[in-house]
Amino acid sequence: MHSFIQRCPVPKDLASVTEIGEEVAPREVGLSARQVEEIWSAVTAFFSTGMHPALQICLRRRGRIFLHRALGYARGNAPSDPPDAPKVPCTTATPFTIFSASKAITAMVIHLLDQRRLIHLDDPVCEYIPEFARHGKQWITVRHVLAHRAGIPSLPADAMSLDNLAHPERIIEILCDLKPVWPAGRVVAYHAITGGFVLAEVVRRVTGTDIRTFLTHTIREPLRFRWMNYGVSEADVPLVAHNALTGPPPLPPLSTLLHKAIGTDMQTATEMSNDPRFLRSIVPAGNIVTTAEELSRFFQLLLNGGEIDGVRIFDRRTVQRATLEQSNWELDLSFGLPLRYSLGFMLGADYVSLYGPDTRQAFGHLGFTNIVGWADPERQVAGAILNNGKPLLYPEIYYAWNIMRVIARECPKETAQSASREQRSYSKPASARQSPRRSRSDRRSGSTSKRSPKS
Repeated sequence: MHSFIQRCPVPKDLASVTEIGEEVAPREVGLSARQVEEIWSAVTAFFSTGMHPALQICLRRRGRIFLHRALGYARGNAPSDPPDAPKVPCTTATPFTIFSASKAITAMVIHLLDQRRLIHLDDPVCEYIPEFARHGKQWITVRHVLAHRAGIPSLPADAMSLDNLAHPERIIEILCDLKPVWPAGRVVAYHAITGGFVLAEVVRRVTGTDIRTFLTHTIREPLRFRWMNYGVSEADVPLVAHNALTGPPPLPPLSTLLHKAIGTDMQTATEMSNDPRFLRSIVPAGNIVTTAEELSRFFQLLLNGGEIDGVRIFDRRTVQRATLEQSNWELDLSFGLPLRYSLGFMLGADYVSLYGPDTRQAFGHLGFTNIVGWADPERQVAGAILNNGKPLLYPEIYYAWNIMRVIARECPKETAQSASREQRSYSKPASARQSPRRSRSDRRSGSTSKRSPKS
């Protein structure tokens, strides 16, 4: 008989299910060993709630990784799995579906088109998709979609079917035939799924290729990402971390709001996310597959003003435009909560913030349900926390936010001058650094991660 709250079995010895990737010494990024340990303790406390079979974290400061670890099992340890199910350890190389955190990548694809003068953010969507103008939607601009002000926040219940994902033209037809709930620009209402499909169709109409191909040619390949794409190839489907429904049963009004936003219930959404048809499809607002290392590198790219490792993807002005505040604590009518948005990102705040207290300049995005990728310019931090449990609201949700609180607390704000001075003080050749021990499988795959020794 299942308990009221579904939890994953938590190993007594967390070290036995922990893998540590390559990390620089804390002093090289201006931190102490104690500060890094405080962050890791917050992570293990969150994992110990049993809400996630697996968790992955990668944190950078001043562009260098100081915490890169994985916990738990990518498959076989969900509440619904039998005790004798084969358990696949989660590693720092395990890819995860990041759900709504995909919106940050999709938004930057659109900003790249604007940077290249292929579109203009204030153009009506119907300039590129003429049939989208039906039912008064001719006033909706690309900017409205990015800012969650297009007035079409919800999909019909049957739109997000696995069959339709294989035929995106069907979803576009449904979107073109939608009647707006509010006039364009009038209110903020989170577009969980709809906006992504609209933006992806703009990309296809303008470039002649789908958004997956465009992302690959313009961002993935130049940055040499292994993953970071909409879905995966058929051969890679078994490698993706398996999502699991956890926590207490979703109850109204939250379950009602979620169903309205994504067109289905939590259990169906979780099951769908594991289906090979979903993982092979393009869901622009919800099925980027990547690792914490890659997602944190993407946010480091933005933190650097559009350039990383000598490769420039975005102009500095493009990043500034993408992260500029558009909504300042306006009530989001999809969530029923006040939030701050830019053109594609969820923004931080002074007090009650997604990224910890006093993080007003931070920008990033959450993913269903405790996934987050973000950058904090004041602290020179770029990070990602990925996991595969799908609780909605549960007693220990505090531990998820506490990770962000501790990161913000233990990584103090700094000036550019102090960061540069510390970097010079602690820099040394890569050959002089101690490399982590590599397992046999890691040597075969070229990974530099190691499995934490058992105590």
